[in-house]
Amino acid sequence: MTEVPSPQLRISDQERESALNALGEHMSAGRIDIDEYGERSARITAAKTRGELAGLFDDLPAPHPVYGGAAPLAPAPVPAAPPVPAPAPQTAVARPQGWNGGQRAAAALVPLVWIATIALIASSTLPAFPLILAPIALTVVGRALWGHGWDHRGDRDRVRREHRIDHREARREMRDEMRDEFRRRRDRW
Repeated sequence: MTEVPSPQLRISDQERESALNALGEHMSAGRIDIDEYGERSARITAAKTRGELAGLFDDLPAPHPVYGGAAPLAPAPVPAAPPVPAPAPQTAVARPQGWNGGQRAAAALVPLVWIATIALIASSTLPAFPLILAPIALTVVGRALWGHGWDHRGDRDRVRREHRIDHREARREMRDEMRDEFRRRRDRW
């Protein structure tokens, strides 16, 4: 622990903020739990001297509060980010990220099978019904194997679903408030 100069000196708001930031770092590192964070942050808020503040960090490693009008505690330095690769040229075809070989093959095969089926139906005397079953079956199998999102709409649908749920909850709260207000007015009469 760093030496606390003049433990009797009163602390400033900046030093108190530095202590709260340091305490937050310890909580996010898992050294203290949320209850202990609440207790210690209340004691930091009530602390008047540097000695009281330093006592709250006796059992914790760095970071500690910064004293003497220095800038508030900065977060730990972040390692330099790896260089960002140059963007692909405009002529490159974007490859879906996270797809395995089977998914890519099915994604390429489904439209080709549909085109081939339509061409066969148009150019032959074969009945259309059995021919049309092949692309339908391939599409259904692809959907079954890779679920609702294998075409990368899953994230968008999830966000929309969460948005609808949030709005539904807000409407329910407004409805309940209106009912309570109506009951209060009715009871007054």
